[in-house]
Amino acid sequence: MRRRAGLGAIQKKKVAAEKFRGKANELAETQLAELSTQLQTFQTNLESFAREHKQEIKKDPEFRKHFQEMCASIGVDPLASGKGFWSNVLEIGDFYYELAVQIVEVCMAHAEKTGGMMELGEVKQKLIKSRGRAAIHQEISTEDILVATKKLKVLGTGFTLIPLGSGRYLVQSIPGELSSDQITVLQQAENSGGSVSSSSLVSNLGWDSNRINVVLTKMLGEGMVWVDPKGPEKVYWVPSIFSSKFQSQ
Repeated sequence: MRRRAGLGAIQKKKVAAEKFRGKANELAETQLAELSTQLQTFQTNLESFAREHKQEIKKDPEFRKHFQEMCASIGVDPLASGKGFWSNVLEIGDFYYELAVQIVEVCMAHAEKTGGMMELGEVKQKLIKSRGRAAIHQEISTEDILVATKKLKVLGTGFTLIPLGSGRYLVQSIPGELSSDQITVLQQAENSGGSVSSSSLVSNLGWDSNRINVVLTKMLGEGMVWVDPKGPEKVYWVPSIFSSKFQSQ
């Protein structure tokens, strides 16, 4: 017959377990303190780097992109506040806020024609044109526009980036969130030169006619697509995608 462990043995195991937990907590606290010190050192060095390379960060889009990546690696957002070190030393927040306002102005000025959506590259072209011919005003990158547009999310669902799956984006400037079916239609249009038809959606996605009719009717009513009734069947064009592809040719 197997003997039960005595009270003394049980007590020893309990004491050993408590010592192990205490040692583990001590080790975790030590590692956390070391990590905190390393992050603080990294942030201090990052601030020194920012002071030394202030002009390059402000003027060179590629340099600015890498700087943003360095900031993100330690959880620092230079755009999170209009006050403090980053704003005072770099004035980088002002750059992106100004750019965000200009993005809003460009999108709203062309909303009637584009249905409230513009391809990011087209937004960039119109921004460069509106900012003036001086070289310093043209030094904005696609990454800069992505960063500035993401900051517009504070305004609600009116400004959103829609990935097209090809590496390109649409900037949505109309209120409301697009459904997954609407985004899929946009991605299909991106893959086929800017247009879709009922037959192409059936062939590529396997959707039934009712689902296709619902999504295309809604997008047509909101001005996101234009319809060409000529030909064997209706063709639905996405002006923001078609126009940007046409201009890039």
